[in-house]
Amino acid sequence: MLKKIGFIGLITLFLWSCGNEKVIQLPEVQHAKITEILDVSPAYIFYNETQPDSIELNRKNLIISTNWLFNVDKRLTLEQAIPKIKFLQDKKRNAKMHKNEAAKNYYTCNDTSIKNLGFIDFTDVNYVEEINSENNYIITINSLNDIAIHHNDVKLSEVDIDNLIIQLEKNFNKNEENTVLTLHLNKQLKFQDYITVKNRLQNLNFETIVIDNNEYIF
Repeated sequence: MLKKIGFIGLITLFLWSCGNEKVIQLPEVQHAKITEILDVSPAYIFYNETQPDSIELNRKNLIISTNWLFNVDKRLTLEQAIPKIKFLQDKKRNAKMHKNEAAKNYYTCNDTSIKNLGFIDFTDVNYVEEINSENNYIITINSLNDIAIHHNDVKLSEVDIDNLIIQLEKNFNKNEENTVLTLHLNKQLKFQDYITVKNRLQNLNFETIVIDNNEYIF
């Protein structure tokens, strides 16, 4: 059985299976909204340079009725990680026996602000490998320093992650009706940067902004 032998709160999880040590580097965040989850089972998506696609999945300990913790190595790109994540999402969504509708999916992170684990809920996220230009507001993310805001196919601005948050707080939170923001994510985006974006957006207290559950990978 695969066991965690590292210490909670460290960036790196050390695991061993059949006498072979494996290492997974968790994404880092600050001030995660969720810091405790009960009734869990883990999946591990490793960065493995010895594999042709540099990725390895271990899901032996997953129990359908529990909350699932996705421990994804921060060095992976979305192109590498998303197919494995979608595979596990489909496995849980399509389960016939022992299904628990209240059980959720979370990404595990290292919350540096509390020196412990934090978690990001992505239960309702659907990863779509195409581009959708029909939504009014689209946030295109190539990296944390290369983000574009589009409205009706017109580019409004090019920003980094900090200025994206500022613009959302300043310009979008004053709308009288809900504004739906759709994420377009470059497939070469590192998982660390993706989790940074997810955490920053989830920490915003918006009354009139909704993040689309469909996230488009291009």
